[in-house]
Amino acid sequence: MAMYKYGNLLVHSQDAAFDSIHNPGAPTPHSGIYRCTACGDEVASNAGNPLPPQNHRQHQPAQGAIRWQLLVYAQQQQ
Repeated sequence: MAMYKYGNLLVHSQDAAFDSIHNPGAPTPHSGIYRCTACGDEVASNAGNPLPPQNHRQHQPAQGAIRWQLLVYAQQQQ
């Protein structure tokens, strides 16, 4: 589970980007931290880079397939 120390530096959001589920190896839509919906493993990935592949971490069959969901969106100033 992602941890943080300074909650005042984070902003709560209802952005639809947090609802999308992404396949292994798919291009990362937003830089940030992604969580596997099956096992809870977390990875950081930059926009445009591929999300970790299916063999990134082995799952037990009961856990299901690796699917990535945005957990923390790294928002850059423009």
